[in-house]
Amino acid sequence: MTRERRDTRAFQELDSLWHALQGRWTMNFSPVATGLALNDWLMHLANSPGTQAALCAGLYGLGTEALSQRARPRVPVPGDGRPGCRYEDSSWEEDPFLTFHLLYQQGQRWWEDYATDVPGMKPQNKELISFIGRQMLEVFSPCNHLLTNPELLRLTAEEKGENLVRGAAFWMEDCLRSCGVPLPVADSEFEVGKNLAVTPGRVIYRNHLIELIQYSPATKEVLENPVLILPAWIMKYYILDLSPHNSMVKYLVDHGHTVFMVSWLNPGYEDREMELEDYLELGVMEAVEKVWEVVPDQKIHAAGYCLGGTLLAIAAAAMARDGDDRLKSLTLLAAQTDFTEAGDLMLFIGHSQLRFIEDIMRFQGFLDAGQMAGAFQLLRSYDLIWSKWVSRYLKGEQASMNDLMTWNTDTTRMPSRMHSRYLRDLFLNNDFFEGRFRVKGTPVVVSDIHQPVFLVATEKDHVSPWTSVYKFHLSSDARSVTFVLTGGGHNAGILSEPGHAKRSYRIATTREGQSFVPHGHWYHDTPVKEGSWWVDWQKWLLGGSGKKGAGPSMGAFSGVGSPCPAPGTYVFGR
Repeated sequence: MTRERRDTRAFQELDSLWHALQGRWTMNFSPVATGLALNDWLMHLANSPGTQAALCAGLYGLGTEALSQRARPRVPVPGDGRPGCRYEDSSWEEDPFLTFHLLYQQGQRWWEDYATDVPGMKPQNKELISFIGRQMLEVFSPCNHLLTNPELLRLTAEEKGENLVRGAAFWMEDCLRSCGVPLPVADSEFEVGKNLAVTPGRVIYRNHLIELIQYSPATKEVLENPVLILPAWIMKYYILDLSPHNSMVKYLVDHGHTVFMVSWLNPGYEDREMELEDYLELGVMEAVEKVWEVVPDQKIHAAGYCLGGTLLAIAAAAMARDGDDRLKSLTLLAAQTDFTEAGDLMLFIGHSQLRFIEDIMRFQGFLDAGQMAGAFQLLRSYDLIWSKWVSRYLKGEQASMNDLMTWNTDTTRMPSRMHSRYLRDLFLNNDFFEGRFRVKGTPVVVSDIHQPVFLVATEKDHVSPWTSVYKFHLSSDARSVTFVLTGGGHNAGILSEPGHAKRSYRIATTREGQSFVPHGHWYHDTPVKEGSWWVDWQKWLLGGSGKKGAGPSMGAFSGVGSPCPAPGTYVFGR
């Protein structure tokens, strides 16, 4: 390497260091990416006098409309559809609170209908500007402030301000904790191994990246074909083995399935060079090898959740390419194979933003959950930011932890090299869906997957929008694709155990040779079923799981370290 090249790399290291430090103050968002979007909007707006006139006319029209609605006596104001602040209290029908809400509501409409409709902008910049505007308007929501929220004013009067005193104490506590002061957190009644992840089983294999858990049978006879589950490495596996009443693993075991689960290592700095292909080989393929060893000659029902589903689809395509037919079926839970319409997360994925994230990961070797939290919080700003502001700091309420909330605080990290390739090759460039993603030097394609596929999406998913998940149909050559659209979000929609109140879903099967149905037509033509989609999934698995008989013995432990019972050791990694 020449001296000039070494000097250039030194300057690039300085750039990366600056971006890493900068990310601490920008919630890990690239200020350049945001600035480019704002510049695109402002320059096109400045060069469009007609649009400027329409914007001003729209603002005047919406203002007069708000005032005319205000003049109507005691008309209930429609809620905004969000839990915790639906404007349903009768106090919102009285001034000045009625005016506050109507002006805010009309401001939202003006921004969406006029302010972001500037011709000539790049579509992604237009979406980003629209998103930024929504976040700024949320700051002025009358629901979020003491003096403009009649319910908060009434509560404060009833408690003589004690709610604000408690809220101030909570705020100070959270500020100190965010600065690294080790303060105790609120006790949770939930604990891994105690009442979370308690389905009986044991670790039968361990390598540097995974522990493979085999669960003990719960029935006298079990089905021939086993089930292997691959959760996302962005989460702890026990989202699928939560409490006994809502554990997907327990539900399958109780219905006679032999179940295996991958538990991913929580990586540290020393794992920074791990590649996406390491996750394929050390994760999926070694798990398949071990399951095949325990249940020989019985094809495997493989299920993948979120990123685990995307990884499973890549592995299944690679196995099909290589003539490996050990998979009986695929179940993909809230998992995308096409990323061209990956929802609001696309706002944070561009070349500028990716380079910024790569520079952050360069110095610490990984991206931790706290650094990813900013994007997810903004995507659901009311649920994850403002509702906490209102309930914790203004109402002075200490939120009680449930099992899902406890799991949600148990975060993981992403190795820098693997995460960079995932974001750039899969998310940004869409290489897998378009046939450019290489495994062992050779491209893999979705159309090589011929096994029956059970595809699940959730209606309110901000991570894997259901219309994006549905696009699996576009390139599928599977014998059949059973598509389920269930209510709820990315996690709550998957945790849809039988007996859960107010659960419903749509389900339909497309067989090989049938014409493609656009997602809108599918939605309107498919009837709603009440209850849990788990029931239909279990029946679908049952149809391809052979006869019942004596179950396989527990697999002999192999790999590194020592055997241990479920939930294993990697799940406790911090």
